[in-house]
Amino acid sequence: MAPVRKRLEVKKELTNLKNIILSLDRKVVIIFLSIAVLQTISWYITSRSFFRYNIFPSYESNPDIYLIEYIYWFIGDFITFLILPVLIIRFVLNEKISSYGMKVGDWQTGLKLALIFFIIMLPLIWFFSSSADFVSDYPHLLSVRTSWQTFFIYETGMFIYMFAWEFIWRGFTLFGLEEKFGYYAVLIQMIPFVILHNGKPMAETFGAILGGIALGILAFRTRSFWYGVIVHIGIMFSIDLICTLRFRADDYGVGLSSIIKIISKIF
Repeated sequence: MAPVRKRLEVKKELTNLKNIILSLDRKVVIIFLSIAVLQTISWYITSRSFFRYNIFPSYESNPDIYLIEYIYWFIGDFITFLILPVLIIRFVLNEKISSYGMKVGDWQTGLKLALIFFIIMLPLIWFFSSSADFVSDYPHLLSVRTSWQTFFIYETGMFIYMFAWEFIWRGFTLFGLEEKFGYYAVLIQMIPFVILHNGKPMAETFGAILGGIALGILAFRTRSFWYGVIVHIGIMFSIDLICTLRFRADDYGVGLSSIIKIISKIF
């Protein structure tokens, strides 16, 4: 009788599990599973490490190989974090892309808040960039600091990457979970955003907590992820540009004389 009873218990548990699974919100399940799959694709296939181990050896004689490595990453994650989610929205969830923040939204509020955020951040960027250690990390591809042409190619790739980066968190994840979780979706999308900053300078990673929340609120308020793109790429471009100018001028001061010397390097 014991084996029979155990089989019945197992069958009952499996039936209960099946009922629980069937009762779950289909959209929420698809969103969470999609994020897990897409992030895994990014980590193992469209990453710089994949390029470095699988493609780099065949083209390492190319003088632009490191730039190509970054472009591979930028375009790869653009496909992973924007193109694939858009396909999921349209053909799996059968919903409009505009419902996920792919629209202008409240542009007046969006531009105003983006400008305020940028004005607050710019002095902080100027201050932190006075550290030679900070400058040594930006731009991430250090060789772009010696060529403006390469610099702008790199920054164009960065824009493509940031556009997709903002969409996956402040578009697909945030608005995809809004119906079920409401404003809690701001905190949910912030968690993977912060985790993916691990390995960067500690101050930047802690800052990603507030940044992720602020960008989530901005997207909610404007019903668009576009203004997060403006803020994020504005900050990254400013960091890269200021660090590049400091490197070229070999000046890491914070006073007016440093500003004048650095600006002179542009002209």
